[in-house]
Amino acid sequence: MNKGALTWVGIMGIFLMMAGCGSSATGNSGETITISAAASLSEAMEEVGTLYEESHPDVGLSFNFGGSGSLQQQISQGAPVDLFVSASDEKFQTLIDEGTIDPSSNTVLFGNSLVLIAPEDGKVSSPADLKEAGKVAIGTPSAVPAGMYAKEALGALDIFTEIEEDIVYAKDVRQVLSYVETGNVEAGIVYRTDALLSDEVEIVHEFPQSLHTPVTYPAGVIADSPNHETAVEFQEFLHSETAQKVFEEYGFIIQ
Repeated sequence: MNKGALTWVGIMGIFLMMAGCGSSATGNSGETITISAAASLSEAMEEVGTLYEESHPDVGLSFNFGGSGSLQQQISQGAPVDLFVSASDEKFQTLIDEGTIDPSSNTVLFGNSLVLIAPEDGKVSSPADLKEAGKVAIGTPSAVPAGMYAKEALGALDIFTEIEEDIVYAKDVRQVLSYVETGNVEAGIVYRTDALLSDEVEIVHEFPQSLHTPVTYPAGVIADSPNHETAVEFQEFLHSETAQKVFEEYGFIIQ
């Protein structure tokens, strides 16, 4: 084969590879909606998304997971998002107050609980042990709802101020979980659903809801979404018995 033919084959190969990547990114040749959702929803939301796409082959879903505060800021700054699912009423309300979220689409999907986790056979077996434990990981309170709830709970127990110098702040609950799994900290505070995903940590305490703001997951469609109707349809699917069963299996509290 001559040099020109080789060049042509190479160009065609790259073209076909790009075409293949494009089709797999959306999973279809139709409409794609973007969902920004709290990091704690990652596995459950992706499973629900697969179920939705199976029954809606003309719609693709693109997920963006992270701390609710960071996601809220991205959306406020104009990030192209169709639906927001938050782990914080406060961050969600900010977008409603700005007029960014269509208020008529405001719904609550389910709840969660806050737990203290530690490595198996670790030093921590209760919140009181944190005073002598060493490093403790929580989400950054200003950006991560789980971190804000953790600060509230520890404050209500008169522990936060005493251990503040030993707290390691993380970008989201999954990073907190990772810090505990790898032994970088002696304990961490995450949602119960996150702890249930790991075989390397144990739940040593569940904080009473009375110690912190209730953990709920509000959802809403972005007011100027170009895919508004489809985003509303997916949000409705999240409330369906099929989807709610999946979320319940992951440990979320169906309300």
